[in-house]
Amino acid sequence: MAAPAATTERLGDLLVREGLITREQLEKALQEQRQNGTRVGYNLVKLGFIAETDLTKMLARQFKMPAVDLTRFEVDPRIAKLIPADLAIKHLVLPLKRDGRTLTVAMADPTNLGVLEDLKFITRYDIFPVIGGEFTLKSQIEKLYENAAEAQVNDLLSVIDDMEGEVEVVDTKEEETSAAALSAQVDEAPVVKLLNAILTDAVKRGASDIHFECFEFDIRVRYRIDGALMEVMKPPMKLKAALISRFKIMASLNIAERRVPQDGRIKLKMGKKVIDYRVSTLPTLFGEKIVLRILDKGNLTLDLEKFGIEPKAEKDLMEAVSNPYGMVLVTGPTGSGKTTTLYSALSKVNNIDVNIMTAEDPVEYNLYGVNQVLVRTEIGMTFAAALKAFLRQDPNIIMVGEIRDLETGGIAIKAALTGHMVLSTLHTNSAPETVTRLMDMGLEPFNVASALNLVLAQRLLRRICGSCKIQYTPSDVEFDVAKVKTTTTLRDLRFTEETIENAKARATKEAAPLLVDINLDTRVMDLPFFKGQGCDACAGTGMKGRQGVYEVMPMSPMLRKLILQNVGAAEIRDAAVDEGMLTLRMDGWMKIMKGITTLEQVVRETTA
Repeated sequence: MAAPAATTERLGDLLVREGLITREQLEKALQEQRQNGTRVGYNLVKLGFIAETDLTKMLARQFKMPAVDLTRFEVDPRIAKLIPADLAIKHLVLPLKRDGRTLTVAMADPTNLGVLEDLKFITRYDIFPVIGGEFTLKSQIEKLYENAAEAQVNDLLSVIDDMEGEVEVVDTKEEETSAAALSAQVDEAPVVKLLNAILTDAVKRGASDIHFECFEFDIRVRYRIDGALMEVMKPPMKLKAALISRFKIMASLNIAERRVPQDGRIKLKMGKKVIDYRVSTLPTLFGEKIVLRILDKGNLTLDLEKFGIEPKAEKDLMEAVSNPYGMVLVTGPTGSGKTTTLYSALSKVNNIDVNIMTAEDPVEYNLYGVNQVLVRTEIGMTFAAALKAFLRQDPNIIMVGEIRDLETGGIAIKAALTGHMVLSTLHTNSAPETVTRLMDMGLEPFNVASALNLVLAQRLLRRICGSCKIQYTPSDVEFDVAKVKTTTTLRDLRFTEETIENAKARATKEAAPLLVDINLDTRVMDLPFFKGQGCDACAGTGMKGRQGVYEVMPMSPMLRKLILQNVGAAEIRDAAVDEGMLTLRMDGWMKIMKGITTLEQVVRETTA
């Protein structure tokens, strides 16, 4: 196993010199590398700038090692078992074939000679290294080793189910448990394995939160998937104190403090991904309730179109954010995707020539090129204090996590009026109500009218499962609940020709043929309605995934005039709708027409 004799020239420069990529393409790949920590070759293939076979040929020439085209290889699972899954995932190595005492291993990094020694020691074979394309190598490794990991979690969960009969009521005076006994119990394999299984299983199922709840006679673990909570297991009661303490140890919290709420973070490495969990503990009657918010950067989508925002609304939002100064507010309840929308807008304007500063509580995702500040009220680092400091830091764009009081609102408005772009969130029910809320806080109408560029209200609806979607006709009761008559037309709902055409253009393949003859005079009862029957893919719920509905209100001269007159939210809303704004309910009807969600979901999440 001689060390590969590599040229001193860097791979990217070599590819540019050979004319396989341009300098601009290399810069984009390097930017991706800085942002995600992935290798430059992997990014060039991922971005479609070079064929993987061309890249491996170049690597083979550079390191004087043979290269293989992994797409032509069918790896035997028995051969794959020769290398442990964690080692294969960590170092991106894959055994391809065995020939006598020699094992041919594909690797993405030919300079990693240490792993070759490890493989020789573990497998007891002589290792013959070859270069494989990193992009294909990753997918092959995931395919081969993912099933093994999933089976391990399922086995563990079945063991826990077998322990169900051992439930016993423990002494409620948990404080009397000796620290030494508890410490020994916390580090026991079953407790560690159970919590690791819960944390990894939740990520695999696409959960956004994990709820660990203590009751008098049992413990309950629930996941929030697509906005709805579902129970997954009831661990043995005798493990309660150890499980709570283990959570606290992982989150670096005080395990002796059980009387007051605590907040912390857990960072867990799952294969190639690092997942962040935001941990919150709350003392309840029968023990502490622990909620973990899962922050999976791999699932962070920053493409507004994929969220379901309409073309006109997206155009208005991006125009407002692209202004050199002014204020853009995003409003909605907790968990409605406000932060993600703001991050999406920031990512579009995150260029080398702008200074972006954010004050957040907490910082949910790290964004490369953005200066993110954690607000800590207990030491005086409030939103208002952070904002004041930002203004001395030569910012172009400022994002404030939330406007909670007059002081923060006042500084934000002043910043917006003095040449800065300010983005923030607020807790109100609709875009027009945001304007009246700002004035209720004590801000002057003329300042609000001058500073505001746009207000966006949003909600998240559950999507119909694509595997079991069927068309159906809603009952009269459903229309009554939606506060529409069966004879109500789309014109009565204040739709325009443009919005109808957009619905037709972006409809799902099931709904598109049914929308051909839809126009402003079509009655709501004649629209196509869909629902999910329930299948294995959606766990029988009929719903899978989520979709945003948006109410985007750009500030026009008419709306500014109404704000100066200090009118109510209803007048502002009517004027905005006349100018083409879709209310949350109207955008919900658009999603129904497109075959994306159900009437029940729209009624539940929006008001008429």
